[in-house]
Amino acid sequence: MQKKPSPLFALVVGAMLFSCSGAETAAATKLPSRSELPTESKWNLSDIYPSDEAWEKEFERLKNLGSQIAAYQNKLDQSPQTLLECLQARDEIGIASGKLFAYARMHRDENTADSKYQAMTSRAETLLASVGAATAFIEPNILAMPIEKLTEFRQAEAGLAPYSFYFDNLLRQKQHILSPAEEALLSKISEVGDAPQTIFTMLARADIKFPEVKDEQGRLVQLSEGRYRNFVMSADRSVRQEAFQKLFGTYAQYRNTLAATLGGSVKKNIFYAQARKYDSAIAAALEPDNVPVSVYNNLVDTVNENLTPLHRYVALKKKALKLDEMHMYDLYVPLVRDVHITMPYDEARSLIKKGLTPLGEDYGVILDKALSSRWVDVYETKGKQSGAYSWGVFGAHPFILMNYNNRLEDAMTLAHELGHSLHSYYSNATQPYATHDYTIFSAEVASTTNETLLLDHLLKTTNDRKKKMYLLNEYLESVRTTVFRQAMFSEFERDLYARAEAGEAITADMLDDMWHKLNIKYYGPQMVVDKEIVGEWSRIPHFYYNFYVYQYVTGFSAANALAAQILSEGEPARDRYLGFLKSGGSDYSIDLLKKAGVDMSSPEPIKLTIHRFERMLGELEKLLQE
Repeated sequence: MQKKPSPLFALVVGAMLFSCSGAETAAATKLPSRSELPTESKWNLSDIYPSDEAWEKEFERLKNLGSQIAAYQNKLDQSPQTLLECLQARDEIGIASGKLFAYARMHRDENTADSKYQAMTSRAETLLASVGAATAFIEPNILAMPIEKLTEFRQAEAGLAPYSFYFDNLLRQKQHILSPAEEALLSKISEVGDAPQTIFTMLARADIKFPEVKDEQGRLVQLSEGRYRNFVMSADRSVRQEAFQKLFGTYAQYRNTLAATLGGSVKKNIFYAQARKYDSAIAAALEPDNVPVSVYNNLVDTVNENLTPLHRYVALKKKALKLDEMHMYDLYVPLVRDVHITMPYDEARSLIKKGLTPLGEDYGVILDKALSSRWVDVYETKGKQSGAYSWGVFGAHPFILMNYNNRLEDAMTLAHELGHSLHSYYSNATQPYATHDYTIFSAEVASTTNETLLLDHLLKTTNDRKKKMYLLNEYLESVRTTVFRQAMFSEFERDLYARAEAGEAITADMLDDMWHKLNIKYYGPQMVVDKEIVGEWSRIPHFYYNFYVYQYVTGFSAANALAAQILSEGEPARDRYLGFLKSGGSDYSIDLLKKAGVDMSSPEPIKLTIHRFERMLGELEKLLQE
């Protein structure tokens, strides 16, 4: 089914979060403006369109394309050539709309308060909804054809070969494709359906103002989402406690509004699931990728059955930090306080190139191009979208948004996003448009494989005991935040939708209660679950991408298995992995991963990841005792 282009976001608070000491960037009293930064540190969106005027010209062209394709309605069964022409016309629309939306939205993300690019993004969304409605007849028309006739067309016209997987996947989902009129109606209301996410983004990223907090030198500094991560890693407990209380205290002032936006998003997804005759919203979210709901439930169940290692880690952290009580704001503090690993951006680029050498020379050439040709928007600036993401633009190249703060964590995040970007590069260069778009299920494998290889390089290249302890703890943190934390997110989302589908009202009190109970269960008896944490659900943007976060767990587990194979087998495993990157969306994600060497329909990859966590935890415990 035709989908509006959207960025592949990397999770800010859990995608492989590496904690390190200090609050170097937080010492600045204010964020710089974009104009203050050097050109080479900013992405070059003119690689998509040379100017806003060129964007406007393409905008008008796309409007005409949308109206022209309507001429094919109810004619797709006339000849194989007619069917091919229609699909190629839709591909042209998809490529153009992807570039239009990316250009406007990424400019908006440079400064979320910029009304010009807010308006351009809104116009692009409206146009995408319009052309989506104009092309909505295609799949119902194809499905209305007798299977024998479609098979005859596919055999008669060689030009239809790139659409083979598309046809097979479409027929698999036949019962969920509606009539042309119904499809057009659903497409027209898609912009309305996006309102909860848009409102959340504007409120949380542009309108909410955070108070000042005192840094480690006692200076007042404006709190922001980007700076919060520095503060909560501070060795000064009063700094991290104040930042924690003020950040969540600010969100708490808007708890009812944020509950309403999240509730609206949940209701929207339930509506679409019911309209398309799915049994549940989770089934609707997973079936397009042909991922059984059992895979999702197995993930949650497997992690729930293996929470003891996480409880053991929390207890170790409490003891190592010499705390009477372990609070939520203590979670990100490094256990080795006198190891300070700063990582300026140029050093991060060099480190990443070295760490990813097991992926081969060709991968290294593309990696160097990404890092030297302004694919990356590097530093945090006033009004900039928080977090990090990679956005693959078919017909141009991928782009990466960062908020780089000179920490090892930021280098790992950059490696993560480069995994997404090179996946997009290989896929776009190898696959036709019809099969270039890989799934999120596959995407998190590529990003996390990069991180896993980079960490392995760091562990192998240090003999210093304290640095070794630090890096071991970083791996443990990555599993805590990517496997355990995202499993908790997944459980929250699954149970929230189940309760909403059972008719329960979504309120701030309900959400707080769910979040509180999950934190108690996951973090165990040694953790004080502070009252402020109950509202953490209100700041997680990924809950507006329904049933997205479970793929961080599956992706991390698959990546650990694939990285181990690359390091142990060498070229054969690397070739399988690069084949996976080049495969795009030419097959179902689970099958592509099986070809690469890992079976995600089994609980074993998750179990193996948690067992590795236990082994690393044991090694760290021994080093701490020496």
